[in-house]
Amino acid sequence: MPTAMIWGATGGIGRALVDVLLDKEWSVVAVSRDEEALAGRVTCSLRADVADPFSVQRAVQAAAHEVDDVALWVYAAGDITAAPVEEMTPAVWGRILTANLTGAYHAAHYSLPLLAPDAHLVFVGAVSERLRLPGLSAYAAAKAGLEAFADALRKEQRRRRVTVVRPSAVATPLWDKVPLRMPKDAPPPSKVAGRILAAYDEGHSGLLDLV
Repeated sequence: MPTAMIWGATGGIGRALVDVLLDKEWSVVAVSRDEEALAGRVTCSLRADVADPFSVQRAVQAAAHEVDDVALWVYAAGDITAAPVEEMTPAVWGRILTANLTGAYHAAHYSLPLLAPDAHLVFVGAVSERLRLPGLSAYAAAKAGLEAFADALRKEQRRRRVTVVRPSAVATPLWDKVPLRMPKDAPPPSKVAGRILAAYDEGHSGLLDLV
């Protein structure tokens, strides 16, 4: 039974991934800010704040006591806000970049020793060129940076696959944080979760547009 490690496991896409993986009889390590939300459903439910490297390190160390290695590793944590640059405070800018980019580094950095030699790392990105809208500077910059980070990581971890999944709008509560209308054809998070698992099965690496 292979093991997956999901960061942001209680979010829309993260929780959908947990459900899909459990249906496929995977062992799941779920990392989120609310370890009780999935306790009893998954192999291991852990609390971590991706903004805090020590918190991330502790979660990975705890996971290492529960599982031998991780075949599928997914960073599905993230945050968004809408504010023009003139009004956005440094604290808000930092929060958005940390949730979407620096947190991805923290999670990957500490997780790499736990991953199987041929593990697949998946980062949930976005079609960032479509997000370069007024008020979304922090989110667009973070997602563009995530792609650059993943590209460099892919070249470093040559035995492992690294994918950045780039969905268009997904019907998750994240949309409640911005004054944008959710597209009528926005897919449910379960569809994105299914495509991520298919990418694992197909041996995908690189950018994966889900539009």
